[in-house]
Amino acid sequence: MKKLGIIDYDQGNIKSLKNAINRVGFECNLLNSNENLNDYDTLFLPGVGAFSGAMHNLNSKGLVKPIKEYVNSGRKLVGICLGMQLLFEKSYEFGEFDGLALIEGEVLPFENEVELKIPNVGWNYVINKQNYSILESDYYFVHSYYCKPKNNDDVLFTSIYGIEFCSAVKKDNIVGFQFHPEKSQKKGLELLKTILNE
Repeated sequence: MKKLGIIDYDQGNIKSLKNAINRVGFECNLLNSNENLNDYDTLFLPGVGAFSGAMHNLNSKGLVKPIKEYVNSGRKLVGICLGMQLLFEKSYEFGEFDGLALIEGEVLPFENEVELKIPNVGWNYVINKQNYSILESDYYFVHSYYCKPKNNDDVLFTSIYGIEFCSAVKKDNIVGFQFHPEKSQKKGLELLKTILNE
């Protein structure tokens, strides 16, 4: 059985993610700065709220370097919602802030691109851009900013909200979802199960 962990850095409710992982047949632990991340086969980096606050918490808990070392070891890291945005080099949410820089690109505001209601809240369809085993479907989104990868090869899914934006990324052992699989009912659970069985 794979050993799974959720990085707990005081940035959002992680109970629903843990419950969803349990529902698809896996156990997982909540991890903080006192844990050895390299003991785990797959780590989840969830998150809600502001980019700058999330990076502050990761830095204050001493998690930035261990996360990068973990990724460099070849183990799988899965970012969800704000956790996906943190994978990128930079965000322009309430200023300009550096991210984990695990994927080249930046995080930009929708308000400069669309005339729709911000944040984007609700169900949206994802379009598969890679040869990936997960079927296209609707998933649940809550976000005001979107990720713009530098390399198109890193784009896993796109969705439409006024513009076509990257709704999931995949680069080597890193996967990120802008939407919430754990809040996306049956399809979301299928998505998690597929990721964990890879």
